[in-house]
Formats: sequence, structure tokens, C-alpha cells
Amino acid sequence: MERIWASIEVALSALRANKSRSALTMLGIIIGVAAVIAMFALGSGARAKVAEQIASIGTHFLIILPGSTTSGGLRMGSGSVTTLTYDDAKAIAAECSAIASAAPTVVRSAPVVYGGMNWSTLISGTTPEYQEVRRWETSSGRFFTQQEVDGASKVCLLGQTVARNLFGDMDPVGETVRIKKVPFLVIGTLLPKGQSPGGMDQDDVILVPVTAAQKRLFGMTYIGAILAQAQDVESMGEAESQIRELLHERHRIPPGGEDDFSVRNLTEIMAAAEQSVRVMSLLLGSIASVSLLVGGIGIMNIMLVSVAERIREIGLRMAVGARPADILLQFLVESATLSLLGGLVGILVGSLGSKLMAHFASWPILISGGSILLAFAFSVAVGIFFGFYPARRASLLNPIEALRHE
Repeated sequence: MERIWASIEVALSALRANKSRSALTMLGIIIGVAAVIAMFALGSGARAKVAEQIASIGTHFLIILPGSTTSGGLRMGSGSVTTLTYDDAKAIAAECSAIASAAPTVVRSAPVVYGGMNWSTLISGTTPEYQEVRRWETSSGRFFTQQEVDGASKVCLLGQTVARNLFGDMDPVGETVRIKKVPFLVIGTLLPKGQSPGGMDQDDVILVPVTAAQKRLFGMTYIGAILAQAQDVESMGEAESQIRELLHERHRIPPGGEDDFSVRNLTEIMAAAEQSVRVMSLLLGSIASVSLLVGGIGIMNIMLVSVAERIREIGLRMAVGARPADILLQFLVESATLSLLGGLVGILVGSLGSKLMAHFASWPILISGGSILLAFAFSVAVGIFFGFYPARRASLLNPIEALRHE
């Protein structure tokens, strides 16, 4: 044990004797660890942002869109024909056992006026089931009822962006706004949702009963889409099959005929987006790890120089009883200390750098203990791995030839 402590003391004394060289050697490890932590923090923050956006849309979520049409040989996209009705949405909710709830939607842009203020926003006609499908609670007031939908009542709920631009800090519940010159009573405001994965402000919206949107605002009998929520994630496939089978029957589509609707699984789309972010964060972390390897090579280079400069010292230590294992331990401690201190400083630099990037670039970050431990352990392992060869070389020196070295 005494030999071990003696080797450690000699190693630390050698590092203190060459402070500038030791600091420059640690710089590669510091940069490597800081880069790894920053890249993983950015990647984790991006994954958390994607997960937040997925939650803002809704869980185990399906959207049914009208079908496509062909005109003049040109095939138009989904939604180019009006094939969905409010009754389709009610049938899906009632007859598809894998569906927990379904809400029809009619979305159009329209001007809204309150007093001397006006704002152009999206008007979304829907039903009370929309609140469950989108998991969208009210911040004040209430959601409209099925009775108000049946009666095409002129009531509405405001998204936070609309409420802020029309009413400022005032509570809009109980006030009347004019949508396309039609008065609507504000019965509630919605909790903020933030941006959608596509970058659209989800709070820039007004919800009205779907029948009011059809009859009083836009003069239509069809709907733009149906939002459906499966019973759970495992039911997604069954829910999609049941919807297709039901709409085939309702729309009288013959076997082998072309669908006049499309069903999209948004959970799969969001999962693919999350996977892409995960792969990108791993790629960035791998690239950052290269700088750690470069730092390790720098440690090996400096340790080889140190061995060459201290051959007589090694010979003297061996002459007074130091064993090859003691010499090996001495130089391993030197390299491990360099990487250890570099790793600690790198953790501080990486954490601070991540927070600065998040502040100035408005980018979410998430610094996890796992990434810090991984970067630190990797830096120490790099120091020991690249320090072993110089240490081994020093321990194999012949004492007599080492003493003769000038």
C-alpha cells in the first residue's frame, strides 16, 4: 500500500511541476466532454419537445379526411372532395368498438371583432367530444354541450392567442364577439397548447358548435375531417380497420373500389419524428465523442514525451527498489489524473455552454445525470487507455541503460 501511495505522490508532483503542459493536455479532454454533454443535452431537449408536441395533439390519435378526386387527368390530394358528414362521425363513435370518441371538425378562416378590436383566426366547428380527443381543458368558463350543438347555438370558446389579441388581460367569458358579423357568446377560454409539430399556433383558434359553423357561418352540410381517439395504443390498428369497414358500408363503396376518404395514424407519424430526433442526437453525440479520442491521443503523446524526458529518473527509482509495477502505476496515475480533471472541468463547461445556447438560441435542453456520468466515465477510460502504452513502455526500461541515459 505504501508503494502505491508513493507512486501516486510522485505522479502528482510531476504534474504540478509542468502545470502549463498539463493544462494544455487536459484541454482536449475538456472540449470533448463539454461537446458530448452539450450535444446530448440538445438532443434530449429536442426529444422532450417532440414528446410535448405529441401530447398537445392527443394520444392514440386518428384523423379521417375526405378523399381525393381526379380532374382532367390530374389527381388531387386528400380533401379535394367533400365526402364526410356529421352523421359519419356519430356512426364511428357509436359502432366502432375500438374507438373511444370521435369529433367532427369544420375549419375555416374568418375575421372576429370585439368592440374596436379585430383579429383573423381559424374557426373550428366541432362537438363536446373534441375536448376529450384533443385533451384540451378550459382555463375559464365551460365547453359547449351536446344540446347547444343540436340547437346550433351561437356560443364559442377562445384560444389564448385570440383572447389575448381581442381582450388583453380582461376575462372574455360572458362577452359577445362577432364572427363574420354573426354575434357569438363567449362561454369559455382554452388552456394554452403551444405550437403544433408543423409550427402552427394551436391557440390561434375559436371553437364553435359544428352545426353553428355549418348553418350560421359557412353554409355547408359536410365536414372537413373527423378526429378519433382509439381505446388505447394497442387498439390503433383495429380502430383503423373498423373505421374503413364502416365508411365503406356507409359510402356504398364496392369491394375493390377506390376509397373516398383516408385514415391517418398521427401517432405513427409522431413516433417516426421522435425516432429521427433520437438518431440525430446519437449522431451528434458520436461526432462529439471524436474530440474525446483526439484528447486521448494528446494525452498519450504528452506521456510519451514525459517518459523520454524522465528516463534517468525512472532508472534511479528502479535502482532504489521501485518495481516495474510501481513505474507503471505512476504513469497511469498521471494520465488518469489529467483525464479526470479534464472531465470535471468539461462537465462544468458543457453544462454552462448548454444553458447559454438554450438562452440565446431559444432551444430546449435537458441535461441528464446519465449523460454526465457517461461523458465522465468515457473521459477517464480514454485517459487510462491512452496512458497505458507510455506507462508500460516506462515500466519495461532497463535500469542500467536508464541510468546511463543523458
